[in-house]
Amino acid sequence: MELSASVSIQRTESGLEYLNVDGPRCSAKIFLQGAQLTEFTPVGKGNVIWVSEDEDYLEGKAVRGGIPICWPWFGVHSDPDWPIHGVARKLMWRAEEVHESDEAIVIKLSLPMTLVDETYWPHKSKLEVEFHLTEQLKVSLTNTNLGDAAFTLTQALHTYFPTPNIEATTVDGLQGSKFIEFGEGPFDQNEVVGFARETDMVYTQAAPVQIIRTPDGNIEVGRENSTSCVLWNPWIEKSKRLSNFRDDEYKTMLCLEAANVMDDAAVVEPGQSHTLTTTLRWV
Repeated sequence: MELSASVSIQRTESGLEYLNVDGPRCSAKIFLQGAQLTEFTPVGKGNVIWVSEDEDYLEGKAVRGGIPICWPWFGVHSDPDWPIHGVARKLMWRAEEVHESDEAIVIKLSLPMTLVDETYWPHKSKLEVEFHLTEQLKVSLTNTNLGDAAFTLTQALHTYFPTPNIEATTVDGLQGSKFIEFGEGPFDQNEVVGFARETDMVYTQAAPVQIIRTPDGNIEVGRENSTSCVLWNPWIEKSKRLSNFRDDEYKTMLCLEAANVMDDAAVVEPGQSHTLTTTLRWV
């Protein structure tokens, strides 16, 4: 793989490799472990991505923040002994392509399927993620079915966003959708969503664009091939139980995740592909 003028390979103090992007339109960091983006900063603006100040970037451990890739299931599996949010977050992806033009920097990574335990994923498939970096970030996760039978999966691009004050933050654009919270529902979402307690809502029938309104500015979050999304903030008590997460960091973050969950699970027929996309930008 050839790197471009704006992309280099660097390592954290703990030894994890990442692609460092220092381009004319933005800067970014994408770790090979988990294909996890942990920074996207358009020129002249703030980082649109949040990472815990307690993150230690250890091998075999998902980063607390950024955009973890939850695959091939989201949340807790029906077998509770299986890892939460699947296996892709902790495996080492391969950098396949880096292209730089006047318009964008495009980086593509793939997950070597030889690393995936067949107990968890017995299907013949290919999994790739593409990062399209300009003044906005576009992340596309593509599943391709290389076998002779259809398979079904749930997945999410588990994006962490920053805010200086969660209690002064709202999410607009979920009105008209339905949600399940803590296993109960579905309920109708009629209002703009605010934060005053632990939030763990799984939305279906959601519009393709939401706006996160924070005291530092508004973030537009779009989705393609997805009518489901997840809104999460651990609040006070759960924050104390989370690894690599300071007790008070719930005040400075939220997750709004493009997903294929519940009735929106992805079904991929033989020889076909499914691409889940999220697009993020300051507005």
